[in-house]
Amino acid sequence: MQKNFLIIAAIFLFLEVYIYQAIRTLTDNTWIKIGYWVLSLGIYGIFAYEITHFQKSDRSTMRIQVMISLFLVFILPKVFIVLFLLIDDIFRTGGYLIGLTKPTENFFPERRKFLSLIGLGFGGVLSLLFIDGITFGKYRHTVRKVKVKIANLSNSFKGYKIIQISDVHSGSFSDPDKLQHAIDLINEQNPDLVLFTGDMVNNVSEEFKPFIPLFSKIKAKDGKFAVLGNHDYGDYITWESPAAKKKNLETLIDYEKQAGFDMLRNEHRIIEKNGEKLYILGVENWGLKPFPQFGDLNKALQNVPSEAAKILMSHDPTHFDSIVKKHPGNVHLTLSGHTHGMQFGLDLKNIKWSPVQYKYPKWADLYESEGKLLYVNRGFGVLGYPGRVGVLPEITLFELA
Repeated sequence: MQKNFLIIAAIFLFLEVYIYQAIRTLTDNTWIKIGYWVLSLGIYGIFAYEITHFQKSDRSTMRIQVMISLFLVFILPKVFIVLFLLIDDIFRTGGYLIGLTKPTENFFPERRKFLSLIGLGFGGVLSLLFIDGITFGKYRHTVRKVKVKIANLSNSFKGYKIIQISDVHSGSFSDPDKLQHAIDLINEQNPDLVLFTGDMVNNVSEEFKPFIPLFSKIKAKDGKFAVLGNHDYGDYITWESPAAKKKNLETLIDYEKQAGFDMLRNEHRIIEKNGEKLYILGVENWGLKPFPQFGDLNKALQNVPSEAAKILMSHDPTHFDSIVKKHPGNVHLTLSGHTHGMQFGLDLKNIKWSPVQYKYPKWADLYESEGKLLYVNRGFGVLGYPGRVGVLPEITLFELA
């Protein structure tokens, strides 16, 4: 532990020495230099305090959010600043080595000043983006409209409108009223059905209790269905007993019921119109290890005709490639979440990139494989980093065809 602390301290010291050199290159103002060190030491003090006082028994995620926010806003941008300055040092070192055999000028102060200015500017912009993500980004909910063709869909369900939301993580929000605009957006779509694909909380059921009145306002003609996500089981904190952990899950399911959601636990429901049927399947969380694999598609498909039109709710998109698309039950459309798009990236019409894609190749939007469809929702809320940069919180509106 002490060895790791010394290594981390040495890395931070290396960063600070480089950053200070950049500041010194750009200004001789003593107060700016003193202010920088006072701010830096203060933030490192807060960071160290939060790390040393973190315990897995903590029910709140506030401490984690503070640590991640400090890292992204204050420390990560410094890494990029140092990269710019290292470029200059590499050139200077090369020039020095050449100068050992041939007289040359090895120091170019204007180049150093230019790179310092570019580095600090880039780092500053990155910090501002992360601050904006915390302050405004996590509330920029957007409706994504997707037309999807489902095999064997009866005429009664052509044009049927389904809203999907996922990964609310209510414990990451302090004020339910700030999400009222998102609930209004859902209701403005006048959906026939609302499907929630898991992770209503971060750790404990009580996080959702203040949000019950808000989510009760979501309206859908044919009801609201939900499944569990990996965070809903309370696996990421310690419990006084297995019974307490079980009770927490039961309470969460009851709270979601109070908000109008019918929880599907490896089962299905039938939506019927004019004597024709659409099957909605819901499984418990199934993910690649270390995530739990409680989902049982066979149970959810019991007494469901193979040729019937089906939509499956399964929180983790890895379930699709591992089980669903190969299953003889012939599930036409799977709705997942879980990835959040890492809450960071480029999410443009023709350019999509997020670091999360290196772990989850199917991380956002609609995918087709072996004639089966998977849609991965970018998430409604936030986790860890309490903001979003580039990848906005999503409400998906499906129109069936």
